[in-house]
Amino acid sequence: ISPVPPYSREQPIFTTRAHVFQIDPSTKKNWVPASKQAVTVSYFYDSTRNSYRIISVDGAKVIINSTITPNMTFTKTSQKFGQWADSRANTVFGLGFPSEQQLTKFAEKFQEVKEAAKLARDRSQEKIETSSNHSQESGRETPSSTRASSVNGTDDEKASHGGPAEAHLKSENDKLKIALAQSSTNVKKWETELQTLRESNARLTTALQESAASIEHWKKQFSACKEENDQLRGKIEELEEQCNEINKEKERNAQLSRRLQELETELQDKELELEELRKQGEIIPQLMSECESASQQLQAAEKKNKDLEEKVRTLRTEVEESKHRQTNLKTELKNFLDVLDGKIDELQDFRQGLSKLGVDN
Repeated sequence: ISPVPPYSREQPIFTTRAHVFQIDPSTKKNWVPASKQAVTVSYFYDSTRNSYRIISVDGAKVIINSTITPNMTFTKTSQKFGQWADSRANTVFGLGFPSEQQLTKFAEKFQEVKEAAKLARDRSQEKIETSSNHSQESGRETPSSTRASSVNGTDDEKASHGGPAEAHLKSENDKLKIALAQSSTNVKKWETELQTLRESNARLTTALQESAASIEHWKKQFSACKEENDQLRGKIEELEEQCNEINKEKERNAQLSRRLQELETELQDKELELEELRKQGEIIPQLMSECESASQQLQAAEKKNKDLEEKVRTLRTEVEESKHRQTNLKTELKNFLDVLDGKIDELQDFRQGLSKLGVDN
């Protein structure tokens, strides 16, 4: 449903694209998106009513229908976001622009339209005041003429003195008739505009009702999708658990495969050892005969060893005796050396005595 009737004289004077938001009616703080994506936002000028509106439509849904008044203010809240309050719609509109430049252009156009609306309001008030003053002056002039005509006593005097007054009254009456006709025309035009506004409001009400119904429908679908999403999440978790179990089974199978390969390798090694043992078993008789001869040789060697041990013991006894004799000889030699040292000392003393005697002589 278009907010601009086809027979209206409203024309777009500025158009841009932005994300549309409305203030949350319950909290009056949070923003609620009015459009899923960037939509067209336009300024419209109505030449018949000399008014300006901001209109935005998302598909068949009217999301902005705000008439600009001189009391409105557009506020930049960030580099790419701006807002204004509409008391008639009892809400606050917010626009998010792709760039700061587009926001600046929209704000400048808002100020320009606001000034134009203020100028139009001042002009309409001046017309109303002029028309009211003109009616009051006409009302004041009519009694004075009546008084003038009533003062004159005869018809001759009325004819002689009342001619200019009657002409003045006639001209004033003609002016009043023209003003009344214009007023009737304005009333009809205003009635037509009022009917148009009523039809537009009815369409907007229908659109809002349809939007509310669609919102409820989408809410139900959203709830259903949420439940389905929860179910899918549960299934996904179950599948993930099953996948984890499968991975664990795969890991266990891999471990068993590695263990089986190891056992097969060990079995091959054992088979090789068994083959070697079989080969060795074939030469066991030869080894037995060799072992018997080796035993005989071992016995002979043990006998020789015993004989050698006996000789070693005899030699050790002889060595001990030799060591004992050497010890005795060392003791005797030490005693001899001690005696020899004593004799040498005596000879030294004797020599010194002889030397002393020779010196004395």
